[in-house]
Amino acid sequence: MAGTLILVRHGQSEWNLKNLFTGWKNPDLTEQGIEEARRAGRQLKDAGYIPTVFYTSALRRAQHTLDLILEELGIVNVVITRDQALNERDYGDLSGLNKDDARAKWGEEQVQIWRRSYDVPPPGGESLKDTAARTLPYYAEHILPQVEAGETVLVAAHGNSLRSMVMAIEALTPEEILKRELATGEPVIYRIGKSGKLKEKVAL
Repeated sequence: MAGTLILVRHGQSEWNLKNLFTGWKNPDLTEQGIEEARRAGRQLKDAGYIPTVFYTSALRRAQHTLDLILEELGIVNVVITRDQALNERDYGDLSGLNKDDARAKWGEEQVQIWRRSYDVPPPGGESLKDTAARTLPYYAEHILPQVEAGETVLVAAHGNSLRSMVMAIEALTPEEILKRELATGEPVIYRIGKSGKLKEKVAL
């Protein structure tokens, strides 16, 4: 039996628009972000996907995205699991800073290392490796068993928490996942069989 896993990065947030490091800070969606989330819902509906299990992070922008997707799908009165294990990578001392200001303070090369290396965290924050260390156990314990049981599971979360899952599902190396960008509000869909084996990546 194969199940379906749908991953959606939240729509554009107010801090995405302002070019700020966001991490665990809690801005909401912009008008564009709201439309991106609604569009994701319409895309799923048009393609015939009816999610049955729902996960999101503890942060407003991901929760709002999920709510809008469900509204477009006409899904109401369902249990939604919210957990900080699915939160965005914590950017520590960079959180709330404009990315240009951070480059001026620490230098472009150092900021680029923090942003794009796999295992070098910013001061007081998490690397992608650290993020995966909390996201993947949660995925393995809670999300994957539902998919393996044949459910259609929808996860609305963040660029880096979702990249951790993509890395595991597609068996990517740290170098490969660093090059993978997840666009805001664009569903990524997998068919997954027993033992978490990827059967198919589905294009919408």
